[in-house]
Amino acid sequence: MREYNPEYWMELAFREAQKAYEEGEVPIGAIVVFENRVIGKGYNLTEKLQDPTAHAEMIAITAAAESLGSRRLLDTTLYVTLEPCPMCAGAIVLARIPALVFGCSDSKNGACGTLYNIVQDQRLNHRVNVVSGVLENRCSLILSDFFRKLRETN
Repeated sequence: MREYNPEYWMELAFREAQKAYEEGEVPIGAIVVFENRVIGKGYNLTEKLQDPTAHAEMIAITAAAESLGSRRLLDTTLYVTLEPCPMCAGAIVLARIPALVFGCSDSKNGACGTLYNIVQDQRLNHRVNVVSGVLENRCSLILSDFFRKLRETN
């Protein structure tokens, strides 16, 4: 059954990251799963929209909230190819998302265990179960390739 297969769902998030890559955006993708179906998806659109908040997670969370008709995304899981930043980690907590699965860690902005751990901070009124390293190599490689190509063209 798919709901117990994080690789299946991360593959769908990875496909979103590929869309970002094709559009020249930092290749990060995210999906929100509820009752064994995708209710929100997104990929980075910060350059296209010229919006610093247009991260994959934010777009997926917004779509999921619209789908459920609620700002509280109870009983959902967020899958994202890169560890969320502080902004996105805060949104995950505010949305009451109970589970987060991410591909690779972010040593420069990671706020779900690497630099900070906002989603599991005991001082906050909601904590998230976190699983990391799902399809880690693929998620890391697409980012490395993107930035390598970006450096070559500049």
